[in-house]
Amino acid sequence: MSAAVEPDPSFDRAAIAAALHPLDAPPQGRGWNHEDVADLVPDAHVWREAAVLVGLVPRSTGAQVLLTRRTDALRHHAGQVSFPGGRIEPEDRDAVAAALRETHEELGIAPDIVRPLGYLDRLVTITGFRVLPVVAVIDPAYIAKPDPSEVAEVFEVPLAFLLDRANLGAMPIELRGRTRRVWEYRYPAQRIWGATASMLLNLRDRLERMA
Repeated sequence: MSAAVEPDPSFDRAAIAAALHPLDAPPQGRGWNHEDVADLVPDAHVWREAAVLVGLVPRSTGAQVLLTRRTDALRHHAGQVSFPGGRIEPEDRDAVAAALRETHEELGIAPDIVRPLGYLDRLVTITGFRVLPVVAVIDPAYIAKPDPSEVAEVFEVPLAFLLDRANLGAMPIELRGRTRRVWEYRYPAQRIWGATASMLLNLRDRLERMA
């Protein structure tokens, strides 16, 4: 995890928020990638609603994106790079509340130092989750205290790296008679791929459309 430093004064929260679905109007529908994965999930499947926190950390060296690497013992997505998050529970008011709760439980980051900005598009996974990503700004003075039963590592990746088209590749794979693309960032220190890379691609696309 990067050391806390003074935020970048050029970090434009309003511009980022303008590229997102508003907090009072979360996106509906099956998920922007539904057609790519629908035939990999049983027809009678009931999608499990989930939320993740796409945390942006403004630093003097440029905005960073907060990511975690999950432990190898978890049932879903073990060992993979992911955003903090999980299933939306009945006691959660909405997806924002679920993302903030999960971030606190997994990383020890209190909700009062996280400012939600808006939503990315819904995304579905082959493990049966329908995920609503919540984009938020995290105070750069945060101190992560990861839950060792869920999180093996906490780290930051420069937002500029993730927005650069040259750093994202697509791996073709054959599943059920179709060639599908699995997105992967060419980041030297971690393998950022799958659902996490797809959400970051969605963030890049939405920001590019606003630009």
